Amino acid sequence: MKKNLKAIALLICTSSLAVSCLHSEDDYVDLRPTALVTVYPTSEDSFKMQLDENTVLIPNNVKASPYKDKVVRALVNYEEVAKIAEDTLEVKLNWMDSIRTKKPLMLDDADKIIDFENDPVEIVKDWVTIAEDGFLTLRIRTLWSPYCRHHTINLIGGLNPENPYEFVLRHDANGDYAMEYADALIAFDLNEVFKDEEEIKLKLKWNSFSGEKETEFSLTMHKE
Repeated sequence: MKKNLKAIALLICTSSLAVSCLHSEDDYVDLRPTALVTVYPTSEDSFKMQLDENTVLIPNNVKASPYKDKVVRALVNYEEVAKIAEDTLEVKLNWMDSIRTKKPLMLDDADKIIDFENDPVEIVKDWVTIAEDGFLTLRIRTLWSPYCRHHTINLIGGLNPENPYEFVLRHDANGDYAMEYADALIAFDLNEVFKDEEEIKLKLKWNSFSGEKETEFSLTMHKE
């Protein structure tokens, strides 16, 4: 619980991995997230939440997206109210915290990777480390100071001409070399990069505290 609370605090105070919070007026607030979604504005005063590859959530107690016209990943706590259609649910939204959502950086010259710091970072195996809806969402772990120092995380592609689906995760601690581990969340939107493809096999490489690591994700793009 202490680690979870610290992770939540880091998400709130770290500017590079910031969140924006929306919650209901109820006295009791269940802090446990019940889902990870993508928030899509549908008009100036309405939005939807993509729950998985097929299911859409429509909130009945919140009109406009708190993130305006931005498409972001978010943790939510919701209660199902009714089934509107086969793939659409009406829900009561109790709270929502956005995850820092970025575009990947696509380099036109692989040598430019030297411009990005390579401080160690771990990727945590967790239900929020997932590739879906055209987004790669990661729970990361690294060393943080108690002063909410700014860390920068980038997903970088265009490095391997033989594999356009290969990316590296680069972490810049910006001089923050604390001695305590803590977690944060970050998401990357790859829908624009691979808009002409339905599904890709994304290869991810990163520098961990025990050396270079790599893994693969099956990622399906967002479907309208």
